[in-house]
Amino acid sequence: MPDGRSVPLSRMEAGQSGRVVQIQGGQGMVNRLGALGIRPGRRITKVSSMFMRGPVTIQVGNAQVAIGFGMAKRIVVDLS
Repeated sequence: MPDGRSVPLSRMEAGQSGRVVQIQGGQGMVNRLGALGIRPGRRITKVSSMFMRGPVTIQVGNAQVAIGFGMAKRIVVDLS
């Protein structure tokens, strides 16, 4: 469950990392993100994001993945 240190991925700063605690979406979105390696319990690092709701690039394991801003808003990350 998210706590006070949990924020949506879209609000993280570049270079910040944390553990995914929740994906707020339907089964299709959970499956799509899971195929990219983004699932609860996984540690991710935000690499960059574009100005004005552009794609968000994150590091998941050894891979860099770009996802849309709308998806990034629904991924809750614990910053600890």
